[in-house]
Amino acid sequence: MNYRHAFHAGNFADVLKHLVLTRVLVHLSAKDKPFRAIDTHAGLGLYDLTADESGRTGEWHEGWGRLDAPFSDEVEALLAPYRAAVAAVRERHGPTIYPGSPSLIREFLRSGDKGIFVELHPADSATLAELYRSDSRTKVLHLDGWTALGAMIPPPERRGLVLIDPPYEERGEIDRLGSSLLKVARKWPTGIFLGWYPIKDVSALDRMIAALDRDLERPALRIDLMIDRPDDETRLHGTGLVVINPPWTLGAEAVVFLPSLAERLARRGYGAFRCERLGREA
Repeated sequence: MNYRHAFHAGNFADVLKHLVLTRVLVHLSAKDKPFRAIDTHAGLGLYDLTADESGRTGEWHEGWGRLDAPFSDEVEALLAPYRAAVAAVRERHGPTIYPGSPSLIREFLRSGDKGIFVELHPADSATLAELYRSDSRTKVLHLDGWTALGAMIPPPERRGLVLIDPPYEERGEIDRLGSSLLKVARKWPTGIFLGWYPIKDVSALDRMIAALDRDLERPALRIDLMIDRPDDETRLHGTGLVVINPPWTLGAEAVVFLPSLAERLARRGYGAFRCERLGREA
């Protein structure tokens, strides 16, 4: 449990993850029926980009910090809900705050929707619980995210999403993500699942993706963003998500924003992206 997201908040991986998350939340909010959003590895919820942790790494400067200049109108239209959610959180909590995924989810919850935030780290879980203590739409659980995952689905609403965002500190977590996605997609076949991964150990990632493509009974998207040359597996050079049961517009949207993000966030002159279908209907 050495991983603390405060050191990495707002980095390029957060940008892709949170942009895709908000696009899914926009889709769920388009219908009047209530939905449930479950975050299995929720973290603190709020991160101060001027705090010591962010200052030590400065990772946000090469992520959220590079989004100040506008993109094309087409890309900005897709970024708008993400930007608006960050602005709303900052209006309440301060201009140097960057929201974690629980805070972004909370911005999209309506009166009948539910947000379930699971966090194992005791201090972070307590902080998160205090942050949302007065919000009846949310619930914070001090549990292991992997353990909680199977117990919380399918939810009574039958509509919703699950964000699986583990720290990847233990061996085999890439494979665990893949096997878990297969299980939960069978248990809740109409749920939208977002599984985040770092692009570092390419062989493990390729093995996980191949298994999903072979065995997944639901449609899915693989969305990758690379911001550095993949010539050193000891360094993080990209990030990605598997999205099971993606909104029907997400693939076309990703093809619009991925090239712009790859160009804007590139290091050493290298940026690349991938968007491909997996599983049934690949």
